[in-house]
Amino acid sequence: MLIIDSKDCENIDKALKKYKKKFEKSKTLIKLRARQAFVKPSVKRRFEVLKAVYKQQIFSGKIEG
Repeated sequence: MLIIDSKDCENIDKALKKYKKKFEKSKTLIKLRARQAFVKPSVKRRFEVLKAVYKQQIFSGKIEG
């Protein structure tokens, strides 16, 4: 549950902006979408390895990101 502390003099737009930022930082929506469909552990590992290889290639300068 996300709780936003708002002061009495703060308007609703500012509080809503704080809520949206906090919601995005908590990655709730990403977790929810990931749970919609089952992904096999081997597929998850393969995706993580490919992502790590890509990051390593960018870091070494082989790929311009």
